[in-house]
Amino acid sequence: MGANTSRVNDLSENKNLRTLIGTEPISENDPFWNQLISFTFASPTNSADAKILEEAITPLAKNLVENNPRTGNFGSLVRIFLNRTKELKISTECQDQLFIWQAHNTLFMIRCLLKVFMSQMTEEELHLQFSYQKREPGTCASEKEDLLEEMMCNLVHLIIEVPLLDITYSILFEAVTTVLVLLSSQLFHKEVLRDSLIYKYLMQGRCLPLTSRLVKTLLYNFIRQEKCPPPTTQIFEPQAEGGLLYGLASGVASGLWTVFTLGGAGSKPNPDQEQLLPLSNQSLLLLLVLANLTDRPDCPNPYRQAIMSFKNTQDTSSVPSSHPHTFQINFNSLYTALCDGQRSDQATLLLYTLLHQNTNVRNYMLSRTDMENLVMPILEILYHVEERNSHHVYMALIILLILTEDDAFNRSIHEVILKNITWYTERTLSEISLGSLLILVVIRTIQFNMTRTRDKYLHTNCLAALANMSAQFRCLHQYAAQRIISYTCRHMRRYLYVLDNMYFPRSNCTTLEHCFTSLGDTGEELLHFTCSYILRSYASSLFALLSKKHNKVLEQATQSLRGPFSSDDTASLPDYAQDLNVIEEVIRMMLEIINSCLANSLHHNPNLVYALLYKRELFEQFRSHPSFQDIMQNLDVVIGFFSARLEQAGSDLSVERVQEVIKQGAVALPKDRLKSLPLLLTPDTQWTFLNHLILQTLCLPPLKLGELTF
Repeated sequence: MGANTSRVNDLSENKNLRTLIGTEPISENDPFWNQLISFTFASPTNSADAKILEEAITPLAKNLVENNPRTGNFGSLVRIFLNRTKELKISTECQDQLFIWQAHNTLFMIRCLLKVFMSQMTEEELHLQFSYQKREPGTCASEKEDLLEEMMCNLVHLIIEVPLLDITYSILFEAVTTVLVLLSSQLFHKEVLRDSLIYKYLMQGRCLPLTSRLVKTLLYNFIRQEKCPPPTTQIFEPQAEGGLLYGLASGVASGLWTVFTLGGAGSKPNPDQEQLLPLSNQSLLLLLVLANLTDRPDCPNPYRQAIMSFKNTQDTSSVPSSHPHTFQINFNSLYTALCDGQRSDQATLLLYTLLHQNTNVRNYMLSRTDMENLVMPILEILYHVEERNSHHVYMALIILLILTEDDAFNRSIHEVILKNITWYTERTLSEISLGSLLILVVIRTIQFNMTRTRDKYLHTNCLAALANMSAQFRCLHQYAAQRIISYTCRHMRRYLYVLDNMYFPRSNCTTLEHCFTSLGDTGEELLHFTCSYILRSYASSLFALLSKKHNKVLEQATQSLRGPFSSDDTASLPDYAQDLNVIEEVIRMMLEIINSCLANSLHHNPNLVYALLYKRELFEQFRSHPSFQDIMQNLDVVIGFFSARLEQAGSDLSVERVQEVIKQGAVALPKDRLKSLPLLLTPDTQWTFLNHLILQTLCLPPLKLGELTF
């Protein structure tokens, strides 16, 4: 490179670069270094150009690796950078843009070379590249210095000590990205790295005392959301689609995120945000990588400890923390940044990490009176489930599970009234509570899963979130109440349909199957009458038989479906037979949710009672089912009590009159007539759900919750 503007096509012929990678050692005092690092580079404008740049650098880096043991020029380049970092803070105070520009260029060159080194050599070989140095004839070897550790410590000092200004934005971005490059060795290993030299430097070496300051700085970089400065205040003019600052680093960042999500594709990116906020995004990624470094046998991860223990700046408590790396940060600013950043799965992962591991953050967020600012973006992620990757959806769901463990949260979300939810398109919602909207979105997610992805854990955990909330349901919107009942009825009909196929595989099956597959939600009533007509007389005996010989019945159904009625001996068991237990589990969970609401807050939810009475005939068919008898008792009491009051009120009642009777009856119904059932989810059960969810998502052996080992 050199004083002129450089292009990718010119790199292989660049005189200064060929001198750097050549066979002759270069003294650190040689004027050559000033020429080398005084350049303006025409930045790549997209990922394809960034790849071309890396391909152009690779042969140069290979030549350097071949000659470096004799010349030590790479070590000299690193020392040039280290010498300049000592004066960087003073240069910033003096607004010495030339000095900062050259320091940035030096680090940029080192980072480009390191990216090639990390992909093609082990850490031991990388360490050797730093250790090679020219030795004058007749001189003794000086005390060996660990240049790699020195550089890592200097990068950390640079990140935490140099103030974020327009003239320092570029070099701070390079420093964060270079640390990411040094941590990228996991990209090239199938097994989890547990004994990494770089990890040792960060977790046990001279960087250890800087842990809390580094985590705090990275968090503030994320919170501040500083945009890339305009061309007049930086040496490198940003090109289209992000230019040098974003384009060249995107390969490392996206690669690390791929490993971090264990191979899952990312959500649809937001290019504008990523390109306008490169330092914020890279700082967030580095923070997540540091937080999930593997614990060493003799040293727990200090960065995870710092994230678990930091406090609010407004916390005046004098109780000392038991964690050695605690610090204080402005929780209000952090909360705002997290609310605004949930479009990216990285920000969602940070939110999950803080809610799960930092009790100070969790308690603060649960005490906020504007929780809708946080919950609404999470619900929007779940609502657009088809546009998100599975990791983003699962993290959003886990966040809801954590939040719904708090009874105060479950009560408060029904007090927040929202108007004109534009992204909810199934139905116009001019006014609805946040709690009712949460119910609608979760039920929609369950339906999407049951019909599309068919993940056996996702629907269970969605139902777990509803179960957490059910005892505090308040003033449910009529559409939310209708969806709770109609979703339960849908599975009840499906259950009857499966039984019909099992017991009468060639008689009524065809008729029911045609009805079920060809009719949508508008045909639910016709399907209900069809099921009732065929199975009403058989329901009691079928349920009794199912309770005594459930497994035998399934076996007989399997044999009949594969036997005399089928010419193909290899025919597999139909999906409806395999789904029977899943459907039964969903029905029971939904009945428990309805029962919990009726037992704890009947008088607050007249719309739910109205919807239940409207579908009472179908619920009555399940009264004698042995799997649901205990739950159906309360529903029977409610249906019977309110049905009797409606009969007393007369016939041809208007909707308004029915609702009035229900409200009056809710006050009159003796509470002791409804039996209290055990808690749907104990804390242990809730964490079991979360463990199942994470294991299913990540396809890993059992691990402690939250340890997404990087």
